[in-house]
Amino acid sequence: MADIQLDSELLNYIVKSGLRAGDRLPPMTELQEPDYLNMSVSKVREQLEVVRALGLVDVRSKTGMRMREFSFTPAVRLSLFYALATDLHYFEMFSALRTHLEVAFWHEACKLLTDADKAELRGYIETARAKLNDRMIRIPLEEHRAFHLTIFRRLNNPFVLGLLEAYWDAYEAVELNRYADFSYHQQVWDYHERILAGINAGDFEAAQKAFIEHTHLLHHQPRMQDMQDGSGTDGLGYK
Repeated sequence: MADIQLDSELLNYIVKSGLRAGDRLPPMTELQEPDYLNMSVSKVREQLEVVRALGLVDVRSKTGMRMREFSFTPAVRLSLFYALATDLHYFEMFSALRTHLEVAFWHEACKLLTDADKAELRGYIETARAKLNDRMIRIPLEEHRAFHLTIFRRLNNPFVLGLLEAYWDAYEAVELNRYADFSYHQQVWDYHERILAGINAGDFEAAQKAFIEHTHLLHHQPRMQDMQDGSGTDGLGYK
């Protein structure tokens, strides 16, 4: 284990104790003692709030404090949402990062997909089509998010997944779907059909090309046009 000192006595204690997901933390009244952190309860509580915000610990009344599996998402989401609260233009910047990230890991991710994953992707397309073609039209936001994240979920890289999950949280927060018309949603799922067809055929290049073209649709939405800085590009250099 690397000897890295963190700017938090509680985090240093967790690391040095070798605590893993599911392990229980001592109660705060014990953590303040000299054998543990040797600090006031208020200071322990303050550091615990930071650890909770990072998504590292669950605190529940009956089970106490337990460690969670590491996820990069909470830390990214907290910082990203702060940025969006100050200036929505940051979403366009983060969207460009997300596109570059997916393109960079596209082939690696597609090669790892199983037949069950591909069937799941097909299911999302069918459910989304049913929602859009129903008498009472429903926006398939959950299916849109799940379709993209499923493509990358086999990557053994929590940092890639954390960035992508935070992107979809932000996508929902800025309400892009609410500002899109019906034809936009139909085009989105037409592209998803092409992406899946390429993946199923083992033509990851064609699937990636469809994905890149699909990202262009965002920039025709009124909401995104309000955020754009006037450059007219999608972050990959495509007009």
